[in-house]
Amino acid sequence: MGIIVQKFGGSSVANAQRVRNVASIITDTYKAGNEVVVVVSAQGDTTDDLIEKAGEINPKASKREMDMLLSTGELISASLVAMAIEGMGFPVVSLSGWQAGFVTDSNHGNARIRRIDKERVQNELDKHNIVIVAGFQGLNRYDDITTLGRGGSDTSAVALAAVLGADLCQIYTDVDGVYTADPRLVKTARKLDEITYDEMLELASLGAQVLHNRSVEMAKKYNVKLEVLSSLERKSGTEVKEVIKVEKMLIRGVARDNDVARVSVVSVPDVPGIAFKIFSLLAARKINVDIILQSIGRHGTKDISFTVSRSNSDIAVQALEEIKDVLGCEQITCDKTVSKVSVVGSGMVANPGVAAKMFEALSEANINIHMISTSEIKISVLIDEEDSLKALNAVHDAFQV
Repeated sequence: MGIIVQKFGGSSVANAQRVRNVASIITDTYKAGNEVVVVVSAQGDTTDDLIEKAGEINPKASKREMDMLLSTGELISASLVAMAIEGMGFPVVSLSGWQAGFVTDSNHGNARIRRIDKERVQNELDKHNIVIVAGFQGLNRYDDITTLGRGGSDTSAVALAAVLGADLCQIYTDVDGVYTADPRLVKTARKLDEITYDEMLELASLGAQVLHNRSVEMAKKYNVKLEVLSSLERKSGTEVKEVIKVEKMLIRGVARDNDVARVSVVSVPDVPGIAFKIFSLLAARKINVDIILQSIGRHGTKDISFTVSRSNSDIAVQALEEIKDVLGCEQITCDKTVSKVSVVGSGMVANPGVAAKMFEALSEANINIHMISTSEIKISVLIDEEDSLKALNAVHDAFQV
């Protein structure tokens, strides 16, 4: 057969019963003649619990020490899954991220993978062992433990699949695939059999929590075949790949993201270089900016508004306040009561009127739009957070996805 990389999220290994269930899925794949590498996340709410414990000791703990702490969650999962497989009589070994060869940069808390030295994993596969790898972690050039950020275990799995030349990378979650919207929020949402990398990347970036956006980006780059499926039900999931066989739908999905804050720099001089000063400062602080809106200059000034994640909003405002005099602006404001709702679909490129249809649905639901962002395959709007659920359902119904 071939090499199959499987990733199991925190809910899939949340307790002893689920760990045994995961062990059963892994060993069934192994018995079918495959070489199996497994990446696991921390159990259930372990990461949140560890963050809370750290807060009780030192609310301002360094990112390095937080990485030391948070990496333990995945180590626990890896060893427990290995113990379950061992108890079933199969050859297995558990490895930490650094034992598995993950070398990262030094951006603690959100590190990026530099390379994977695959020798150890390959040696274990050559011994016919099932290999269980702790996801979400690696080692930097100073031999310090790093973590890849929330959702980083998805990225660990895809990276391993790429370097090993795996035939398939299976991402097991508590849902049975990728849906046209979050089925917990939209009752009419339906499961997709297939979706392209680009569509999945947009959905992941826009708030759909099925896959981490960096993992999809990597899968597209290295042409790793992905499958999203449930660890709780044995049935087919959603394939993520370059080309899909079915006729392209106009819209593939609708997503909501509440982790958004709008920052406004009010009444800056309408002269060249102001935008550069603002966004180069944010880039230096490693703050990702999404939607950007600049007003038409009037009376020699203009307003520049943009969105960032809520966790970065205070840092962004503080940084801009430090150069307020340089910018010459009147004030800097931040609104954390907004939400982003988006539609995604490669079919919209050749179909005019998608934006109008989305705006009509929001208008009929009496929802006001604050900002708009578009690309070839997505349209995003910024609205009040209190209207986000209503907007999600209204837009999903309008397109009948």
